[in-house]
Amino acid sequence: MKYYVGIDLGGTNTKIGLVDEKGNIIFKTIVKTDSMEGFSETIQRLSKILLNQIEGSNINFDNVLSIGVGVPGPVLNSRIVKFWANFPWKNGVDLALEFEKNLGKPVKVDNDVNVITLGEMWKGAAKGYKNVLGLAVGTGIGGGIIVDGKLVSGENGAGGEVGHIKIELNGKLCGCGQKGCWEAYASATGIIREANSRLAVNKQNLLYEMTKGRELEAKDVFDAAKKDDKFSLEIVDYEAEQLAFGIGNLLSTLDPEIVVIGGGVALAGDILFDRVKEKLKDIAFPSTLENLRLVTATLGNDAGILGAAYLGMM
Repeated sequence: MKYYVGIDLGGTNTKIGLVDEKGNIIFKTIVKTDSMEGFSETIQRLSKILLNQIEGSNINFDNVLSIGVGVPGPVLNSRIVKFWANFPWKNGVDLALEFEKNLGKPVKVDNDVNVITLGEMWKGAAKGYKNVLGLAVGTGIGGGIIVDGKLVSGENGAGGEVGHIKIELNGKLCGCGQKGCWEAYASATGIIREANSRLAVNKQNLLYEMTKGRELEAKDVFDAAKKDDKFSLEIVDYEAEQLAFGIGNLLSTLDPEIVVIGGGVALAGDILFDRVKEKLKDIAFPSTLENLRLVTATLGNDAGILGAAYLGMM
């Protein structure tokens, strides 16, 4: 049996797993990333954890063919992290080389949402499809684009940064520093911003009663909407419209077979996505909706491990 390592390197936690060639996870573990100890020191420690886990699983390390790594940030040539999101490390470092020095195996690196999308294509909601748009809708919006079974990373590693397509000229300020980005409207951050703005002038609603005295979360909006709170349902309609606006533009650009949506906002379920599908009829180029599937991601926390392992196989 051949084996592959998948590593999902996060700002707080890192997920490490060993996967066989059929996509079965042999083991997985979550450890603190502790990036403040330094780039080389962190990679060395994570490599030792991996080696100890493999030894404990009675798998011969000689049968491990490669390692894949997902990271938050754009990646060049499947090796070099152009800049780090939420890491105090130097930009432009060869992360693949650092792992290779510690493990003696070939390593490939890519953006974390790209890797998650690969996982969903290999063993998740997009299994059997080769033209996939993956979206992670949470604090921001990340994207993964797969065309003919291959990731589109782009010249500068920024392929899939769909959260920063512009949907309004000089619009709302985004965390990236620019204005009018899609994620400033359609992410969990955008939902919270819109809800707080409306609550400032209307407190006669269930959402206010549920959240007064504490910080509002995007989940609160959906929870109140599911209890038929008219105020919250109007915010859900707003969110569905903003999501549909960006997805519709991407459909017209990419014409994928399937759109897989994960992240915290996806947990809202049908109350959101039924509305998105309806609004897409008025936004997307009609032929892009023919036979299109729009589904929620299914792999959960395993997506990064499986996708990274598959990246190493490619």
